[in-house]
Amino acid sequence: MRPGIAIFAVLAAVAGAALGLAATDGGEDAAASAVAPGEPTVEVISPRNGARQESRAVVVKVKVHGFHLAPHHFGGEPQLGEGHLRFSLNRVPDCVDPVKLERAEESPVGRGRLVGASFDFPRYSGPNGELAERLGASGSYSPATRPEIYYHELPAGFYRLVITLAQNNGSPTPYHEVTNFQILPPPGQGGHPCKGSKVSSAKAAVFD
Repeated sequence: MRPGIAIFAVLAAVAGAALGLAATDGGEDAAASAVAPGEPTVEVISPRNGARQESRAVVVKVKVHGFHLAPHHFGGEPQLGEGHLRFSLNRVPDCVDPVKLERAEESPVGRGRLVGASFDFPRYSGPNGELAERLGASGSYSPATRPEIYYHELPAGFYRLVITLAQNNGSPTPYHEVTNFQILPPPGQGGHPCKGSKVSSAKAAVFD
């Protein structure tokens, strides 16, 4: 067996053991009908956009339409209409320089917002983060072959989660969905006011 094939086989085995072998298929609903026929979509079940919670743990669940999650082909050659998911969770900075925020919003090559610190590490995203570490993707995204991921020990703040469909070899596709949520501070432990001209993460976060 060639080294490259052997590596892919190991990664596929790890993905199956750590993430399970469940898969989801396309279905039709109101959201899917709003896009072109046959175009893959991701529907966020939880957390809903704008959700607020006190728990520091977040169970993310999505539905994938028009795209087959293929754990047995994880790390293999790209195949039309199949692959896995890439979850990317970032926390909006507590206090943001309005100049930097404006630059991010107006940047023609940026995302229109400040990204913030990543939480795609084993400490926060568990087995998915461990797999990301093996793939050299820690701090960028957590791969998943199931339509869910569990984040824990998240500090209070505003978060932006991007879920992207990826090919078997990990290459991202243009199809993705975004959800924003907030982890509330414990009672009586509200955040400190921003100093100077900086704005709070509540103003920097974009719930769209």
